[in-house]
Amino acid sequence: MRTPTAPTLIGAAALVLSAFTGLAASPAGAQSMPTTYSKGGVSWVRACDALAKGDTMSCHALKVTNATQHVNALGVTPNATPSGYGPADLLSAYNLPANGGAGTTIAIVDAYNDPNAESDMAVYRAQYGLPACTTANGCFKKVNQTGGTKLPTSNSGWAGEISLDLDMVSAIAPNAHIILVEATTATMTNLGTAVNTAVSLGAKYVSNSYGGGESSSDASYDSTYFNHPGVAVTVSSGDSAYGAQYPAASKYVTAVGGTSLNRNSSTRGWGESVWYTNSTEGTGSGCSAYDAKPTWQADTGCAKRTIADVSAVADPATGVAVYQTYGGSGWAVYGGTSASSPIIASVYALAGTPSAGSYPSSFPYAHTGSLYDVTTGSNGSCSPSYLCTATTGYDGPTGLGTPHGTAAFTG
Repeated sequence: MRTPTAPTLIGAAALVLSAFTGLAASPAGAQSMPTTYSKGGVSWVRACDALAKGDTMSCHALKVTNATQHVNALGVTPNATPSGYGPADLLSAYNLPANGGAGTTIAIVDAYNDPNAESDMAVYRAQYGLPACTTANGCFKKVNQTGGTKLPTSNSGWAGEISLDLDMVSAIAPNAHIILVEATTATMTNLGTAVNTAVSLGAKYVSNSYGGGESSSDASYDSTYFNHPGVAVTVSSGDSAYGAQYPAASKYVTAVGGTSLNRNSSTRGWGESVWYTNSTEGTGSGCSAYDAKPTWQADTGCAKRTIADVSAVADPATGVAVYQTYGGSGWAVYGGTSASSPIIASVYALAGTPSAGSYPSSFPYAHTGSLYDVTTGSNGSCSPSYLCTATTGYDGPTGLGTPHGTAAFTG
């Protein structure tokens, strides 16, 4: 099987297999045509609304609209590789073991319902030769925010987010069990309730690929929804470049930033820099206005919580392969920090069960030598500069770095 480098992408003459259908096709509501972002000949749109206000969160999935596919639009194409990084690429880039995740349960928390979630994930896994993960074999479970079987309204934008999340867990930890918890709507209250449900159902790793503006309610949300000792809770840092978002700002979570990932001639074989598109799009980072600094975070330029902790690939121009049919046309390329959060949650799963009473967000700070330090790029202008500019050691956009094996995620 051919292993791709960066996603194969061209301009207007591309065979577009990932055309955005947006929320207009969804019973959950309609919106105007989304803004198209471009960089290096690659174009993409936000799968969900732009950064939400108040209690409402937006997903951080970005869908490439001009990816040339070398596979059939729908279904499995043997001996061919979809555009975008696949499981072998991600495992290679982050020095991770293959066939991991056995005995673990990873939860994905999203809003609304993707009616094709299980069947789409089955196609992704079959394409890459990964073991089946189905309701029938006990590997996959889909529930509403309270753990019941009456699912929310279907939504084509969030369906793209769900497909991205499930496919990234499949790529990194193919033998893990997966729980998809679907919140009724995208309010922090409903999504937070879904987080609590995920933990109550036994998940030790919970990924959240959404965010919104900070508010004075965040401390209450922290204690009500995110204070789960012994559980690795990961949260996307955001796709709106420099600036703090919640729940990435929660002191109880691992805030996950985003990088651009490319093959190179180094010993590692890969290189990373801060993902940045323009002043309104790129990986999120910043200094929280409300959340207290966790005791394990020692940077001195922010008196409160600094975002992020660690990072992984998120740039749509170096995006990942995803299979989505509800609101999508099959194989697509996705990016955004929505990709990096489930990747990191899955790396935690590969690293082993967190010790009882621990806060897994502290683990990378005790193992800084077991991460790839990202030292180039920025996501805006700020003071002090490390909050928005990569540097040796800790910085806001990429945190302590990206996974170099699993050692940084044990504790």
